[in-house]
Parts: sequence; C-alpha cells; structure tokens
Amino acid sequence: MAERGRPRCFDRAEALRRAMEVFWKYGYEGSSLASLTEAMQINSPSLYATFGSKEALFKEALDQYDRETGDNVGAILAEHGDTRSAFAAMLEASAQCFTTPGRPAGCMSLSALNCTPGNAGIWEHLHQRRAKGQDELRRRLLRGVAEGDLPSQADIEAMTAFYSAVRQGMSVQALDGAGRDALQGMARAAMLAWDGMVGQG
Repeated sequence: MAERGRPRCFDRAEALRRAMEVFWKYGYEGSSLASLTEAMQINSPSLYATFGSKEALFKEALDQYDRETGDNVGAILAEHGDTRSAFAAMLEASAQCFTTPGRPAGCMSLSALNCTPGNAGIWEHLHQRRAKGQDELRRRLLRGVAEGDLPSQADIEAMTAFYSAVRQGMSVQALDGAGRDALQGMARAAMLAWDGMVGQG
C-alpha cells in the first residue's frame, strides 16, 4: 500500500505521446503491452495505475493525436468562409498530416480499424469517431447551403460520403507508401468533382 502514495517519476504527457506513436504505427491490436511500456519507458503497473487500461490509454492517445497533428476536421472546416475552400483545406491538411516526416504514415484512427470481436469496445469507439467526422462534413455542407455558397439541390449525403471516402483513401495510400505529392494530387482530383456534385456540372 505504501507504493500507491508515491508520486509518479515519469512525464505523463510524454508517455502519452509515445503511446500515441505506437498505436498510430501498429494499430490497437498490433500494439502489445510490451511495446507500449518500452516506448513509454514505464512498467505495466505504472501504465495501469496511470491510464487504467490499454483501451483507456488508446482513447487518450486518439485525443492526443487530434490535438497534436492538426488533423481536426471540424476545426479546419470552420476556419474558412466558403465551403469549397474549407473542403480543399481539409484535404490539404490531411495530405500533410498523413505524410509528416518522422511520424507514422496515414491516419491513426484508420490504422486501428481491424479489431477482433474481443475488442468490440474499441471498434465501436472508432465507429463513433468516424460517424462524428462524417457529421462534421455534413454540417459544414448544410451550412454552405444555408449561407448561399452551395445550391439547395446539392446532394449533401453523396458529398459527405465521397469526401469522407477520399480522406480514408488518402490514409490507405499513405500507409502503402504514397508521398505527399501523390496525396495532394488525390486532393486536387477530388475537388474537380465538386461542381458536378453541387449540381453545376
């Protein structure tokens, strides 16, 4: 019991960042407890005492990823006045984030998609994050209609699904070794489809 009252002798924030890197590179199931504790430079009891569980650590690491990488869809979409510029900026930010030198390739959320039934809680958490991301796209498109820079006949659901799929495809391409130029090319190609989907092509 005396051990419990002793202060931590490691930097929690730094340990979390190191865990984020492991999860980002190997996914949830590919990240063993041994690889996590080695990267975090702590032992298993310290990990559980500080973060509660591997699942809780992963969820915190996802939040850290959002804060640290700038791959925050909602924030990027809100920064631009017109909808087309907002979506172009989102795809450009994704191209940069997914190919940052010295960092794992692709999107951390998408690197952990494959989960066995025993990790259904992680799958559901990731599903909710993807649904939230799609909702942010949808709400930005609806805002564009309300503000008049998208026509009322724009197919909001098709555009939401399309640009969400483009981001996911960019992540997969990055994981397969595609560089930033290739991803930026994908982003430009995706924006060429914009006029057709808003009913102007």
